[in-house]
Amino acid sequence: MKKVITYGTFDLLHYGHVNLLQRARELGDYLVVALSTDEFNWNMKQKKCYFSYEERKRLLEAIRYVDLVIPEESWEQKTSDVKEFRIDTFVIGDDWEGKFDFLKDYCDVVYLPRTPEISTTQIKQDLKTKK
Repeated sequence: MKKVITYGTFDLLHYGHVNLLQRARELGDYLVVALSTDEFNWNMKQKKCYFSYEERKRLLEAIRYVDLVIPEESWEQKTSDVKEFRIDTFVIGDDWEGKFDFLKDYCDVVYLPRTPEISTTQIKQDLKTKK
């Protein structure tokens, strides 16, 4: 069985997220999603999520491409996650190109193109202008 992992916040889940998850799953038989916790988002990324970790986790678990959701609590956990879950392929959006090449010692690393016309940042900006 070929295992794939991806990481993200997945707040305000949209079709760009679903596209990424579908393409990630097509690279293997089992998809693990490491979901950024609320604390990690706030303390390390200075991001406040609209939906809580538990709500975002529930949404991801409802998507047929996702087999397992685990918490992302630090930047450094990627190597240990790859080892623990016996990951064959690490997948992330191409806006992170080159940033995770250190994982090539443990698995394949794939940077997928993002869906260009949608992002959580864009949704938040659009909502602000409609007020």
